[in-house]
Amino acid sequence: MTLMSRIRAGAAALTFAMFATTAAHAAAPMVKAQVPGYYRMMLGDFEITALSDGTVGLEVEKLMTATTPAQTKRALGRAFVKDPVETSVNAYLVNTGSKLVLIDAGAGKLFGPTLGGLVASLKAAGYQPEQVDEIYITHMHPDHVGGLAADGKAVFPNAVVRADKHDADFWLSQKTLDAAPKDEKGFIEGAMASLKPYVDAGKFSAFDGNTELIAGVKAVATPGHTPGHAIYIVENKGQKLVLWGDLMHVAAVQFPNPAVTIKFDTDSKAAAVQRKKAFADAAKGGYWIAAAHLAFPGIGHLRSEGSGYVFVPANFSVPH
Repeated sequence: MTLMSRIRAGAAALTFAMFATTAAHAAAPMVKAQVPGYYRMMLGDFEITALSDGTVGLEVEKLMTATTPAQTKRALGRAFVKDPVETSVNAYLVNTGSKLVLIDAGAGKLFGPTLGGLVASLKAAGYQPEQVDEIYITHMHPDHVGGLAADGKAVFPNAVVRADKHDADFWLSQKTLDAAPKDEKGFIEGAMASLKPYVDAGKFSAFDGNTELIAGVKAVATPGHTPGHAIYIVENKGQKLVLWGDLMHVAAVQFPNPAVTIKFDTDSKAAAVQRKKAFADAAKGGYWIAAAHLAFPGIGHLRSEGSGYVFVPANFSVPH
C-alpha cells in the first residue's frame, strides 16, 4: 500500500470512528429524573433545608372556589401554567444546632405514586430519619402526614410529633370518622393511621393555639383550611421565615387574588381571612416565607402589586 493509500485509509477510519462515537451519544437513553429534592439556605445560625416529596397534578379549574373556571384558566395562562397544574409538595427541615425539626412530613403512600419522596430527599440532603428530634404538622391532610408512618411503623422513630389540638381533636376522632361522608373518610383514616405509631408510643403532643415550641420556633393558629391549621415562625439573629403550610395552594391564582379559595378548605371564609392577613404581613415585613405547594423549593418573599401580590423566589445561593 502506498503512503497516500495509507493516509486515505486512516482518514476513512477516523471519520468512521467519529461518526460511531457521535451516533452512540445520540442513542443514549434519556434520564428523565430531576436533581435530588432538597434546597438549603441559612437563617441566621439556623440551617433551613427544603425537602421535596414530589409533585402531583391538580385540576385547579375544578377545585378553586370564590371564582370561576374561566377566571382560573386566565390566571393560569398568565403564569404559563396549564391545568392540571403540577403541584409541589414541600416539607422543611430546621436545624437549630441543638434540635433537628421537620415541618410537615409529605404524603407517603396516601396521595398517589408521584409523591412519597420525602425520605429520599432527606437522605440526599445528608440526614437520616433517626436524627429528626421533632416534627411539627401544619395540619393533618394526607399530603402532610402520610410520610410519618410506613407499614404501621414510625418512619421517624426518635421524633415527637406536634400539632394543634383542634386538628388532632378533629382528625383523630372516631366520632369525626363515623360522621364523615363516604368520600371523605379516607382523609380521616389516613391521618389516624399516620399518627397512630406516635400516639401509641406516647410521642404525640398537641399544643393549643399560639405556642413557642422550642427556642426560635413558634406555632401560630390559623384555622380555616382545617380546624387546627397552624403556621410556624422561625427566627434567628434578626432573620425570619414563616412556613405557611396550606394557607395558599395555587400561586398563579391566589397571589393576584387572595380571596380565591379551594374545595379542600374546611371553612373557606376563615381560610381566606387568614391568607389575606398573612400575605399583607409578609409584604409589609419583607421576611422569608415558604409554603407547601409553591413550586419547589417554595421559599421567597412577597411584595404587593395593585390589589394583589407577587411572589419573588429565593435567589439560588450556596450556604456559607
